[in-house]
Amino acid sequence: MNRYKRIVLPGGTKVVTEEIPHVRSCTVGLWLNAGSRWESPKINGISHFIEHLVFKGTESRTARKIAEEIDEVGGYLNAVTTKDYTCYYAKVTDRCMRLAVDIICDIACRPLLAESDITKEKGVIAEEIAMYEDSPEEVVHDLLASTAWGPCALGLPTLGSLKTLKSLGRDDIVKYMSEHYVTEGAVISAAGNIKHDEVVEEVNKRLDLSRRKMKSPTTSKWKPGAQAFRSKAIEQAHLCIGYEAFNRNHPDRFGLYVLDVAFGGGLSSRLFQKLREDRGLVYSTYSYTALYEDTGVFAVYAGTGVENISLVKDLIMEELYDICNNGLKWEEYNRGKEQLKNALALNLETTNSRMSRLGRLELAGEPLYTPDEISRVIDDVTYNDVTRIAGHLLGKESPVIAVAGPRKTESFLIRRELNDARSREKIANTSDSNRRFARRATLNDSPTSRKA
Repeated sequence: MNRYKRIVLPGGTKVVTEEIPHVRSCTVGLWLNAGSRWESPKINGISHFIEHLVFKGTESRTARKIAEEIDEVGGYLNAVTTKDYTCYYAKVTDRCMRLAVDIICDIACRPLLAESDITKEKGVIAEEIAMYEDSPEEVVHDLLASTAWGPCALGLPTLGSLKTLKSLGRDDIVKYMSEHYVTEGAVISAAGNIKHDEVVEEVNKRLDLSRRKMKSPTTSKWKPGAQAFRSKAIEQAHLCIGYEAFNRNHPDRFGLYVLDVAFGGGLSSRLFQKLREDRGLVYSTYSYTALYEDTGVFAVYAGTGVENISLVKDLIMEELYDICNNGLKWEEYNRGKEQLKNALALNLETTNSRMSRLGRLELAGEPLYTPDEISRVIDDVTYNDVTRIAGHLLGKESPVIAVAGPRKTESFLIRRELNDARSREKIANTSDSNRRFARRATLNDSPTSRKA
């Protein structure tokens, strides 16, 4: 029996399900092409704002009623906004699948959007922005994105800013929802002890999105070699180094995943061992990939003391340079593949993780591989594939670098850049990007997703 079932409804909405008869739960999600990359700078943050606002009540339910109906069945209702999408989802027992579909469709299709709620929720999100600003380990990822892609599309933060938040009005919200909360491209995914036909039946009854033509996202141009610093009154310096990567449908994406896991994906990774275990310079360090419809990023993060920021940066770049020129070690390559396969299996132990995987794959237009099929695809990634990918990504052009930390951090970086510049003046043929990379010895979904 095919474990995944899929249908495209009139209007373009896709329903994809996975029937798991041995569990007593189910999770249902509605996925929409509404994230910060679809916004203009003027209304940045509106996707996330709407995600909050729809929970304040609908034409038939108050906010309290929504909460009571979910709590009465022991369920869980939430939402998440990323650069790419907004997802509303509910986890309930299998006998309450219809309620889950009803509530999700109600809040997404028939929200009240009352002026009083808009005013009140602006205060809530202002507090969320303040909380985010107190988390430099999050701020630095958005700083990397805005430095690499500029202040538009993928370079925009999911939360927006206090300035854009203040300017948003009901007319902006209604217009944005009419353009992005549309049937074309929307996805309903469900996993658990459910029947595909019953889910489709409920969706046909409850889902009532706009029939407008779906807009295409704006493509941002990557700015290789760009650097940015943001001063924060904190103790540590937070460093992010990024390279432009593939889009999410690129055939080399699985080789990139292996490279990512081997370099900075766990306790045995080269990055963790070098910076924390061998040198004791960091508490937190990792790499990640974030792939989108048209582009992507491979990034490395580390948090360290201000006095060590230049050293940590150099050590990271030395390892990246080594992998670019010499590839991974065989044991890293083999361990990375096994870690990737087994992490996938462990991450699919719940109905909500399975629902999420189905929704993201369908929304992105990726094949609905089973976990066994994915394992075989990963097995087919050769050592030469990973070596070629590393050379292409890391040797093509200079990385984008973002740092958030105390003001004195900037002086450490400037001093090092001046020293690097003096060294480069003594070396001929500075136009070659690979040589420049060598001389200087120089993302899994994005950490910038937002849950309500």
